[in-house]
Amino acid sequence: MDPLLILIWAVIFLFGASLGSFLNVCIARWPAELSVVRPRSRCPRCEQAIAWYDNIPLVSWILLRGKCRGCGLPISAQYPLIELTVGMFWVLTVWYFGLSLTALRVGVAATILLGVLMTDLQHYVIPDGFTVTGFLFAMAMPLVAVFVGEQGPFVGPWDALVGACAGAGLIAIVGWLGEVAMGREAMGEGDATLMAMIGAMVGVERSFLTVFVAAGIGAGVFLLVVAPIGWLRARARHETYELPLVPFGVFLAPAGMVTLLFGDAIIARYFSLVA
Repeated sequence: MDPLLILIWAVIFLFGASLGSFLNVCIARWPAELSVVRPRSRCPRCEQAIAWYDNIPLVSWILLRGKCRGCGLPISAQYPLIELTVGMFWVLTVWYFGLSLTALRVGVAATILLGVLMTDLQHYVIPDGFTVTGFLFAMAMPLVAVFVGEQGPFVGPWDALVGACAGAGLIAIVGWLGEVAMGREAMGEGDATLMAMIGAMVGVERSFLTVFVAAGIGAGVFLLVVAPIGWLRARARHETYELPLVPFGVFLAPAGMVTLLFGDAIIARYFSLVA
């Protein structure tokens, strides 16, 4: 392979991994309403500031053998896994879409949605830092795309506006119905903002599809993983099993990527079957 080509792919991967490193900071700090700028990165246990050479994506974690240089306690494997995931996704995105505006938009969307998934999974909250930033980006990019003449899998400016309203409105209705059925809050404000962001990327039709896909993923995970494990644990403790509240943003985030990249094909396939 051409050495120059290898260098280009390495730079793209390093760029994505560096975004993944910053994403780790956002995941750790935004749910606690802390700044992602100050103070500089530090060990959450001993609070020793992390030197630049201990903060190189993937490499530092490997060289430190997954332990803090200061206190020697383990560093979560989440950090290198997020960096690796984001780095690889940016490589795949550029490989598929080329060095283009579309690749940039898909890469940013995937990075933000991964942050949403992780924070909602760990903290049951979707920070505005992710969704508001993503929404503004999703609303601005269609105008840039018109100027550049490159739309990709995203919708145009008008459809982005209508899609954002439809997405937020749809999840608000679903949340209200869930609250009536379960007698407790079913959706948070973060879910509505998240769907406004996704709707601005995919438009009205794929916004509806996103909710259906998310519900399907959620139902599968709940029935096959969450409920059986919870029931077995409750039985082992001789306790009554209660249905847990599963954060919906965990499923909306990957569903948003699925419908962005494959939504049109899924809808076309559906209509070909029912026609």
